[in-house]
Amino acid sequence: MPAVDMPLEKLKTYQGINPRPGDFDEFWERALKEMRETDAQVELVPSPFQVPNADCFDLYFTGVRGARVHAKYLRPKNVQEPHPAVVQFHGYTGSSGDWHDKLNYVSLGFSVLSMDCRGQGGKSEDTGGVKGNTHRGHIIRGLDDAPDNLLFRHIFLDTAQLAGIAMGLPEVDADRVVAMGGSQGGALTLACAALEPRIKRAAATFPFLSDYRRVWEMDLAKDAYEELRAFFRHFDPQHAREDEIFTRLGYIDIQYLANRIEAEVLMGVGLMDTVCPPSTQFAAYNKITSAKRLEIFPDFGHENLPGYSDKVMQFMLGV
Repeated sequence: MPAVDMPLEKLKTYQGINPRPGDFDEFWERALKEMRETDAQVELVPSPFQVPNADCFDLYFTGVRGARVHAKYLRPKNVQEPHPAVVQFHGYTGSSGDWHDKLNYVSLGFSVLSMDCRGQGGKSEDTGGVKGNTHRGHIIRGLDDAPDNLLFRHIFLDTAQLAGIAMGLPEVDADRVVAMGGSQGGALTLACAALEPRIKRAAATFPFLSDYRRVWEMDLAKDAYEELRAFFRHFDPQHAREDEIFTRLGYIDIQYLANRIEAEVLMGVGLMDTVCPPSTQFAAYNKITSAKRLEIFPDFGHENLPGYSDKVMQFMLGV
């Protein structure tokens, strides 16, 4: 079988090589405390887009560091309440997209909350305020500042905060909230389930933001990970700080959040993925201790995985 990474049997036991910061757990407990102390100031604004079977809103909330975060919120009409909800996360630099493609889950009786990541292609704010470079990319935003100022720390917290907001909606069954997404959205799905342990099911497709040093050693710091190479070229050209940099990235490495997940997890991976290498995905998957299932596509990369979205929908219907 063609391969871009380790043999499958080795992938199944791979545990990752990026350093884990010694105070990782304290870092995230401190972050969650900041999130819980933030007044969300939730606002629902009826959207110009409306359909007969759902009420559609622009939902805004205040996340950590004062950013107003946006999500599309679709609430089904004429369904029994309380009902389940799905929180959705998009790919890197993208947005929550159009309204129409959320209606498949609305038709099944789910409320849908689809988040715009702060500072990316949607309506959510990036309030900035970090020291050091803002040369490019969100992985490296805050990398030369205190770890508490890493931008993906804030984005990870946004996912958990949105899930908590969903659970607090009177029409939603707080015990039946699920999360899903692909690539960056897959990483955020796992982060959400880790930081909001009440999430019941999580479907993560080829997750990003895992095992950064492995990406580097495979010479795949390109495409979505290109900013790692840019950072070293501009700010550490002789790699004098390499260990320090990868250790700091460990704070926002989803493999080290994975063991906090209590949700049942479905994950899809293409073994020819050169954007988010399979080994980096397995590094996270192998650390999940809750019920989990992996769907493997040997000949596919970072692309549509045929039939997988149907498996995800069937998985979510079991909540």
